[in-house]
Amino acid sequence: MTYVNHLGSSAPQTVGLSAGASAAVWALDTTLGVVGGYPVAEALPMLDAAERDWAERLSREGDRHRYVASHVGLRVLLGGYLGMAPAQVALVRENCPRCDGPHGRPAVVGGAPHFSLSHSGDVAYLAFAGVPVGVDVERIPGADAVADILPTLHPVEIAELTALAEPDRREAMARVWSRKEAYLKATGTGLALGLAEPYVSSGHTPAEIPGWTLTDLPAPPDYVAAFALPTTTGR
Repeated sequence: MTYVNHLGSSAPQTVGLSAGASAAVWALDTTLGVVGGYPVAEALPMLDAAERDWAERLSREGDRHRYVASHVGLRVLLGGYLGMAPAQVALVRENCPRCDGPHGRPAVVGGAPHFSLSHSGDVAYLAFAGVPVGVDVERIPGADAVADILPTLHPVEIAELTALAEPDRREAMARVWSRKEAYLKATGTGLALGLAEPYVSSGHTPAEIPGWTLTDLPAPPDYVAAFALPTTTGR
């Protein structure tokens, strides 16, 4: 089982990452008022223009707080790995692997460390590595959401989920979604090609994906989480 660090109100202890290093995975309670030593209510100047614009588009105060908290956490941790202040971390978008447009995976200027951020409900997960990495956390969905997503999945996953009783189906759907999102974030393709591929399994062990290691992560009650790394990377 992969260890998950917890980022709280105090400044975290980080170590350098290399191409062959294990991924560092962090969990964050996004309702905290202080993240990594920085008050969330005063943190907008720490973010870049794109992050501030997105935060200001969120009309509900709770949503805005959770968004800012997760991005403060991202910058605090990246700053620790890079040896710089969080506000000095410069972020860009990589080129899309499908169309080569400037709307691909978010990245640090210079390319390393690679990172991935996911938030759901009151929880955020952040992963960092010297190679492409994807992480995803999902709150267990309601029955209506399961019914909406189910037809879009791989045929084997549809059959697996349909065979389950409703309470078990909701948790299994969350496992499928978190595994697919983690993999698609790591590859940079996102949801543009849909959710049918790859097959990730709805069971308690992720399916094998050639070239990648897909791992379930410890998560709080009512949540599931997963991350993906190239198979050449040790854990």
